[in-house]
Amino acid sequence: MIERFGSLGGNMTLGLNTKPSGVLSGGLPLEIWNLARSVGGVGADYVATTKVKDVKISSPCDPEMMKMLLTRLLHEAGVRVLFETVVSAPVLEDGVVTGVIIEGKGGRQYVGAKVVIDCSADADIAAGAGAPYILGDGDSHAVQPVSMYFTMSNVDVPRLARWAEANPDEVPARAIPEDDKDLDYGLWLTGFNNLVKKYQKEKGIQLQRENITLKTANGVLYVNATRVLGVDGLSPLELSDAMLEIYRQIEAYAKFLVEMVPGFEGARISQIAPVMGVRETRHIQGEYMLSGNDVIDCVPFDDTIAADNCAMDVHEVKGADVDFQGLGPYEIPYRVLLPQNVEQLLVAGRCISADHVAHGRTRNMPACMATGQAAGVAAAVALKSGTTVRDVDVSKVQAVLREMKMPLKAAEIA
Repeated sequence: MIERFGSLGGNMTLGLNTKPSGVLSGGLPLEIWNLARSVGGVGADYVATTKVKDVKISSPCDPEMMKMLLTRLLHEAGVRVLFETVVSAPVLEDGVVTGVIIEGKGGRQYVGAKVVIDCSADADIAAGAGAPYILGDGDSHAVQPVSMYFTMSNVDVPRLARWAEANPDEVPARAIPEDDKDLDYGLWLTGFNNLVKKYQKEKGIQLQRENITLKTANGVLYVNATRVLGVDGLSPLELSDAMLEIYRQIEAYAKFLVEMVPGFEGARISQIAPVMGVRETRHIQGEYMLSGNDVIDCVPFDDTIAADNCAMDVHEVKGADVDFQGLGPYEIPYRVLLPQNVEQLLVAGRCISADHVAHGRTRNMPACMATGQAAGVAAAVALKSGTTVRDVDVSKVQAVLREMKMPLKAAEIA
């Protein structure tokens, strides 16, 4: 495994995101979550109220505990991890990916591979290998905005929870535990629109987002409030400019919370994520392109490799209010992991072959975990069977996934 940072978990840990926007239904993702729960690194799952339908959500994790757990699990499994190493390019022979070029403190090196799985989130390897892709919505290249989490300390969380409970119009999407002892992992609040409008009018300023999301993980209060529109996540210049703007926004939103939201009176900024949250860049064009209709109408697939129950979580490209909806489970076909025109390469995570609308569900952590699991299994089955990942017997892949207790059909998720 080649990891560009110094710890594992990506947006879940380094990005301080901590929480799947849906439920982890089985397989390795649920096994890892349950293991973290057994050592106090994950709380109890809960049901959140949303505009359309209540949605079951797996509890957030403690990102620091999860970093240690993931590292230990890989070490015990015999996985060699190259930390602080960037994959800069694929190596191809007659359209077949045979390895990658890496860059690190040891300089530039080559790593050979029988199968490469691109989990870069941006489809960097697939694009470098010549696989076709679309950017954002495919027409105007519009993408969901970027943002960055931060945490605040000295928050009176019980006071915040009871205020939110008494003000459903102000916090319409929420999960609030009845017992204060469950607040360490169980509080999730999205809204504050009216307070944001009032604050802007009183201060004569313009905040960049209509609503904000607050949640707890191991007693820490996490804030999702920043937003920069129209950022090309593949441009170092645009990402750098967005980073400067986000730091300005963090200061402004922290001040808003302290002045306007009960429970924050004595709070202060504690931690800012060291990496930006980029929601959307490339979508590879695979053997099949998962559509918005597929994930909304829950279309079944013979080659399904996961049933997912993530919420529809869309941050509108022009900056309208965030659309977070609980919907029914849907299925993810194996073909969305297969880039066109390139052999022995699989993709997993938010760069799979899904259109801009479907991406509102597939970009979330449970789906990313599920596609990563399926890609790893498919690569192993293909190598053991002496075939390519494109021609692998999907029924054999499905059989292994079922042994791992991963639900494959939407009807299998309650």
